[in-house]
Amino acid sequence: MIQTRHLFTLTADVPAIADLGTTPAGTRRIATVSGGTFRGERLSGTILAAPGGDWILVRPDGATILDVRVTLETDDRQLIYMTYRGVRHGPADVMARLAKGEAVDPASYYFRTTPVFETASSKYDWLNRIVSVATGRREARGPVYEVYEVL
Repeated sequence: MIQTRHLFTLTADVPAIADLGTTPAGTRRIATVSGGTFRGERLSGTILAAPGGDWILVRPDGATILDVRVTLETDDRQLIYMTYRGVRHGPADVMARLAKGEAVDPASYYFRTTPVFETASSKYDWLNRIVSVATGRREARGPVYEVYEVL
């Protein structure tokens, strides 16, 4: 059995998404991550406004593939690079409501990611050596993730 420990809740601000249209791989969109917060027992802080983004691919099968890169700044001013890949999918009507920014019960769709961290901070060096997973939900302002360290 896999055991986890809550690392933090991350709330990202995503004010704009550029729709590049349908490519051979699927529908490509690029989302700007303009800020946000993360709060947990062992680390908390903000998402830096730039650079940061999500290179989104909506595949022909309807699954949304996420490729996100952001820089976190802890409350004690340490920088952490966080990247994650993930997948979001669900019934077509639920996904259409999410795309419109409507409130949707997170239990009605699948949204999981695999965050990876990189930092030069000696205080948070332990992040360089962990595996983490996250559950997500999409809100009008942007995604919210519950991030867990795999023990």
